[in-house]
Amino acid sequence: MSPQQIIALIESRRPGALLAAHGADKHPRVHVEAGAWRALAEFLYHEPQLRFDWLACLSGVDYVAQDKLAVVYDLWSTQWKHRLAVKVFCPRHQPHVPSVCDLWRAADWHEREAYDLLGIIFDGHPDLRRILCAEDWEGHPLRKDYVFPAEYHGIPATAPAVPPARS
Repeated sequence: MSPQQIIALIESRRPGALLAAHGADKHPRVHVEAGAWRALAEFLYHEPQLRFDWLACLSGVDYVAQDKLAVVYDLWSTQWKHRLAVKVFCPRHQPHVPSVCDLWRAADWHEREAYDLLGIIFDGHPDLRRILCAEDWEGHPLRKDYVFPAEYHGIPATAPAVPPARS
């Protein structure tokens, strides 16, 4: 199916679920609010005409000027050889998105990474904890308003400027 056909199927079976659809874009995708994501994810996974059985990538995005965070799910059907991305939006002050690691196992560590670096809470995740930063790290380093600490446990977090080598 083409991205436009996939979007038409979603719109016919899940009316009102989509905020936007970009089927003709170089990165074909649909946009949804976090509250609509879980039902849509189950539909994309289980619908026989779609069978999106592979989560190729999950990325977090900070839209600080719009006071939103987003999670982008790049999905692929190994059976039907079609693809679509889903961009799920949530407010920065209440960054909750339903977990989908029970549908796509790859989401397990990807959700933990988005939690660690952006502070997105994946409701229903079985082991949501930091994966890259230390357990006692404060804040979420990929948020655009993050202020990097001067030190961590007495270790300087910045290196002094090194002058360029002379030839």
